[in-house]
Amino acid sequence: MRIAFTYSLQLNPMSPSEAVSDNDLVTKTKKGDAAAFDDLIRKYHGRLYGLVYHMTSNHEDTNDLLQDIFSKAYQVISSFKGKSSFYTWIHRIAVNMTLNFLKKRKRRQHSSLDNTDEHLENDPDFLEAANKKDPRHEINMHEFQKKLKIAMGQLSDQHRAVVTLFDIQGIAQSEIAKILKTTEGTVRSRLFYAHQQLKNSLQEFSIK
Repeated sequence: MRIAFTYSLQLNPMSPSEAVSDNDLVTKTKKGDAAAFDDLIRKYHGRLYGLVYHMTSNHEDTNDLLQDIFSKAYQVISSFKGKSSFYTWIHRIAVNMTLNFLKKRKRRQHSSLDNTDEHLENDPDFLEAANKKDPRHEINMHEFQKKLKIAMGQLSDQHRAVVTLFDIQGIAQSEIAKILKTTEGTVRSRLFYAHQQLKNSLQEFSIK
């Protein structure tokens, strides 16, 4: 079972001439080239926005967190030694900072699930009538989006993180293990538990 979401951002994609490798951009950044880090931000902003938003369910928190994440990455980029890919490194920072934020937010208030503006792609694993455009289908999709959002919010922070990375970001379990600094077995276990919880919460939609 893989959950698929979409999100849109008004970002300018890198042109082919700008498609410099991450390692080259990191090297330039370490030498004081701020424009090189801007390229890294532009390259990973979209993916990290989706990651953080689906863990927090709040756009304002996501925007604030992204600023903190990139600021932190810039401050400690000298510590990046290339033992993992920059992709893994920046995702690890984003996940850890978001998990820390969620812990603090829970102490202040219950997680907000008021945002309902995310768009769910039609996934055949969830809905057999994915291509139907009749009004009843549209209503079902809207209800499904709301219920899925609530179900995601009921997962623990750690389980929501692996679902976000695997089902939403499409990251392989082996890479998730590197990002979370855990074993693939732990990732598989968390995914299994999270998927079972989501299935139980969404039984009315005949999830297989």
